[in-house]
Amino acid sequence: MESPFRVGLVQMTCSTDAEENLAKAEQKVKDAAAQGAQVVCLQELFRSQYFCRTENADLFDLAEPIPGPSTQRLAKVAKDCGVVVVASLFEKRAAGLYHNTAAILGADGELQGIYRKMHIPDDPSYYEKFYFTPGDLGFLNFDTRYGRIGVQVCWDQWYPEGARATAMLGASVLFYPTAIGWHPHEKAEFGEDQLNAWQTIQRGHAIANGVYVAAVNRVGFEGSPDNGLEFWGSTFVADPFGKVIAQASRDKEEILVVEINPKRCDEVRRNWPFFRDRRIDAYGPIIARWRD
Repeated sequence: MESPFRVGLVQMTCSTDAEENLAKAEQKVKDAAAQGAQVVCLQELFRSQYFCRTENADLFDLAEPIPGPSTQRLAKVAKDCGVVVVASLFEKRAAGLYHNTAAILGADGELQGIYRKMHIPDDPSYYEKFYFTPGDLGFLNFDTRYGRIGVQVCWDQWYPEGARATAMLGASVLFYPTAIGWHPHEKAEFGEDQLNAWQTIQRGHAIANGVYVAAVNRVGFEGSPDNGLEFWGSTFVADPFGKVIAQASRDKEEILVVEINPKRCDEVRRNWPFFRDRRIDAYGPIIARWRD
């Protein structure tokens, strides 16, 4: 069984300057490593403000190849600090073909692999279908120096199928780099319920799969006062029975460093044997869009 390892979750604000954001992320990874983190996860699309609030073709200029400039710089930090880095990037795969992609950089500075966001939203201020092609790599695990991890991205966190498929590959922790917040006109009426639903669904993934879940969100207000987004932070880690064991604030930059103990996954699954009792012979209908 794997030994315990420590994850570092970086919750930060982002400016309109991509270079400034990348430099900040590099420093935050170093800070997390100094606090004992061994696997460090950055929030979704940390190189820029959340640009999907509008549909603007000029913003495709933010995209970059993987490997590329950002992975090269973060790989150096990963190697220098001896940490694994999960970095969410706007990937330019080819002319006219873009993905919302998490790069996993190993502790020796190597690119261990990528995960392309599978579920792409299209909602007011979250116009991601304009920018991103759905992922085509499936749900993946990555064997890092410190432990086996699963990675998905933001909107993926609402889908139990993705969490199940990823957990079934053996990961001890599922990372969800995220960019989610409140519309100004909705916060007063719906804000608490929205945040509670966001955390509850992910705690449910932890319980149903006996796995740690680490959700890494950004903070700060981005956009115009009337039509921007207030990102609600609240980065957290839930243990394999859904207990929140660490949580950041809603409005401040923070780094959470939390121990992941694979033995805890084993203990929970022995006492709550959901994998044992799954009726895999009866789940065929779930692959249909709807059942009439």
